[in-house]
Amino acid sequence: MTSRSSMSLRVADAIDALTRLVGKAIAWLVLPMVLSLVWEVVARYFFNAPTVWAYDMTFMLYGTFFMIGSAWTLQRGGHIRTDVFYAKWSTRTQARVDLACYAVLFFPAMVVFGWLGAEYFWKSFGQNERIVTSPWLPIVWPFKFMIPATAALLLLQGIAECLRAWRRAFGDDDAGEAGAGPAGSDADGSVAT
Repeated sequence: MTSRSSMSLRVADAIDALTRLVGKAIAWLVLPMVLSLVWEVVARYFFNAPTVWAYDMTFMLYGTFFMIGSAWTLQRGGHIRTDVFYAKWSTRTQARVDLACYAVLFFPAMVVFGWLGAEYFWKSFGQNERIVTSPWLPIVWPFKFMIPATAALLLLQGIAECLRAWRRAFGDDDAGEAGAGPAGSDADGSVAT
C-alpha cells in the first residue's frame, strides 16, 4: 500500500469516526422525542390537558434526528440503491459507477443544499424567527441550522466514500476486491460494528 493510499484511508477513517460520533450522539434525541410524545398522550387522554409544546418538540427533534443521522446512514450503506444491475457488476465497476454518481449527482446536490440551507438559516437567525402556527411560538433557527449542518456532514462522508471507492476502482488488485460494499462492512456485505 502506498503512502498516498494509506493517507487517504486515514482521512476516510477519521471522517468515519466523526460521522459515527455525531450519529451516535444524535441517536439520543429519540429519548426526548418519545418522552414528549408519551407526555402528550398521557396529558391529553388521562388528564384532558393537552400540551402546547409537545407537537412542535416532536417534529423538531425528529427532523433533527432524521437529517443529522443521514451521514451515518450513508456510512452504513443504508440509503436506497437500485441493485438490479449494480449487484451483478465487478467491484471495480461498482466503485467507478459510485464515483461517477457522487461526482455528478451527490456533491453538486449537497453543495446547493448546504448553500441554500445556510441562507435559510441566516435569514431565520437574523429575524429570530418563531413558528407562528404554534401557540407556543418556539424559535425555529436552531432547527433550521440542521440543514447546512446536514449538508456539511454528508459532504464529509461523501468524501470518505469516494476515497474508498477510488481505491477499489483504481488501486491495486487486492484493493479492488477488499472492502467491497458499504463503508463499515466486510467484503461479504455484513456490517461491522
